[in-house]
Amino acid sequence: QVQLVESGGGLALPGGSLRLSCAASGRTPSSYTMGWFRQAPGKEREFVAAIRCCGSGTYYADSVRGRFMISRDNAKNTGYLQMNSLLLEDTAVYYCAFDRTRIIHSALRSGESYDYWGQGIQVTVSS
Repeated sequence: QVQLVESGGGLALPGGSLRLSCAASGRTPSSYTMGWFRQAPGKEREFVAAIRCCGSGTYYADSVRGRFMISRDNAKNTGYLQMNSLLLEDTAVYYCAFDRTRIIHSALRSGESYDYWGQGIQVTVSS
């Protein structure tokens, strides 16, 4: 089993920044894939970003590319989502997702590819 604990959400002004963290504990091989998804009120959950192991790349939704950056610290089993130039439409509950395997590229944007999920953390962008 893998447990995920998210932190770092809250309120930000438009144009501001927040950094989300996702700490994984339990059986966490270095080959894992970590992703971030979000769900705004009345909308479906959507892919935000993902990072695979071993320097095999980072992936972003078009809506956040250039503003958000995903990273990971393998020694700490922790992933991060640095969110800059926040927009009102970034308001959502953000979920960390984790899979022990190196998810193939074509499946990274599907929530079904991930076996473990965090509890979700609120991010609100408002003036």
